[in-house]
Amino acid sequence: MNTSPIESWEGAEAVFTFADKPAILILFLLLAVAITAGTIIIAAVHEKHAYSSH
Repeated sequence: MNTSPIESWEGAEAVFTFADKPAILILFLLLAVAITAGTIIIAAVHEKHAYSSH
């Protein structure tokens, strides 16, 4: 059952908005790393607190 409205991939394009701006890509990467590290640190502090109170 082919219910896709796309009949052909000819003429398909991809637009990479920040591909020519490495500073923005680095900013996004650093932001993602900071969020990940912050989540891990906050979880570790919470677990340590929860473990010590029981």
